[in-house]
Amino acid sequence: MCHCSKVSECQQPLLPPPESCPPILLDRPARPSPSRIGGGTIAEVASIVRLAMPMVGAGLLMYMRSLVSMLFLGRLGRLPLAGGSLALGFANITGYSVLSGLATGMDPVCGQAFGAGRTSLLAAALRRTVFLLLAASVPIAALWLAMDRLLVAVGQDPDIAASAYQFILFSLPDLAVQSFLHPLRVYLRAQSITLPLTYAAVMALSLHVPINVLLVEHLALGIRGVALAAVLTNLNLLLFLLAYVYFFTNVNSKSTKSIHDNDRDDAIEWGRLVRLSLNSCMSVCLEWWWYEIMVLLCGVLAEPKAAVAAMGILIQTTSLVYIFPHSLGCAVSTRVGHELGAGRPDRARAAARVGLACGAALGVVACAFAASLRGIWGRMFTADEAILRLASSALPILGAAELGNCPQTAGCGVLRGSARIGSAARINVSAFYGVGMPAAMALAFWPARLDFRGMWAGMLAAQLVCAALMLLAVRKTDWHEQVARARELTGGAAIAGDEINAAAKVVEESGLLVVTVLS
Repeated sequence: MCHCSKVSECQQPLLPPPESCPPILLDRPARPSPSRIGGGTIAEVASIVRLAMPMVGAGLLMYMRSLVSMLFLGRLGRLPLAGGSLALGFANITGYSVLSGLATGMDPVCGQAFGAGRTSLLAAALRRTVFLLLAASVPIAALWLAMDRLLVAVGQDPDIAASAYQFILFSLPDLAVQSFLHPLRVYLRAQSITLPLTYAAVMALSLHVPINVLLVEHLALGIRGVALAAVLTNLNLLLFLLAYVYFFTNVNSKSTKSIHDNDRDDAIEWGRLVRLSLNSCMSVCLEWWWYEIMVLLCGVLAEPKAAVAAMGILIQTTSLVYIFPHSLGCAVSTRVGHELGAGRPDRARAAARVGLACGAALGVVACAFAASLRGIWGRMFTADEAILRLASSALPILGAAELGNCPQTAGCGVLRGSARIGSAARINVSAFYGVGMPAAMALAFWPARLDFRGMWAGMLAAQLVCAALMLLAVRKTDWHEQVARARELTGGAAIAGDEINAAAKVVEESGLLVVTVLS
């Protein structure tokens, strides 16, 4: 806690707290000592880990929710399982990936605004993003309503299409729930509030199985009950988070009012937020869709049924592993945004370097995990020898791809935290579709004819190129320029000197991170 006599003299950063209160907020030339350098790095690692670990816990819990839904679908029979799986794939491509990508556009705005001590912008960004996602849900819902006709038109089995249509019809309310849930999670994360996400996920997951039992078995709703149970679980997660915001946080938006705030709406323009959201959506969807394209391409390999099944196992595997670098990337984005918003380029650079180093270390762990489970992982899903052979042959390649995926995800977090989401989208296009797709086609079919392994070798090429481009973009960053861009994004200069009229006090109370802005 700061012990300065006046708030206007305090330059305590939001995370982590410094040893003293310097007279100005901006970075100053100083004579660093070895102990301070080492201590700063360790403190930065601790800050990133504190942010990332609760998100990992929440991600693992929501992954378990998906597994529970698949188990209930499997108990209903082959047709509901096929229909539910098809509906989930369609929903991911056309709906959930789009909403997730659009919501991420508010990440740099909220992170930098909180770092600058201008919390009024967080509430504005939250409202605008919710409206944006609700508007995007309208055409998505129209597409979902026409899904059965679209599937039959492209040659899908009518019975599977009808089953999938029942599932997605009862999933329609989830679009509205996700339109509130995604922005709220970004809003909390920007304030370094991540532990409540885990607590809320625990409570929501504890109700997921009873809800499925009630709807699927007692009310005999079948596949419709599985879909509705998933919606209710997400709704419960949203309600728990809203309850936390209402009872445990107290953010006074007027506390950050400054001479630069002639009109709050001028600070976050609709056009700027939409541009960030569209770039973010492109970055997320292009990578997400790549995996779905790989599944489609598996249908024309030498053993199509075994290849599609093996691809499904490996995508489940990489989805599980991705929870860790994704959480790290979100934590790095938050830390970089905080420091840029507070006008500290040197600390933003340090946060980026520590995040990339953590990403590289995580990649090594993920690679070792995939390689060590080569002979046993597939048997958790199937006993078919053809599927097991393909899965075990590709697992080492999947692990090698994580050597690029983990640091590139951390690098994407750096670009997102510095509001360069467009650069991340261009890198993804270049790596996955300019390099990865041609490499996968050449290695899987002609001239290499490596079949299934060639498909994953193309993924390896895409991830390595993406990682190299991300690292190059981070390395060439002018952090002083990014501080200036952060001031423009948040509607004014970083609060400094006599302009400081707010201080953020971060306290841990009963394991919950409570943020209170004091006037």
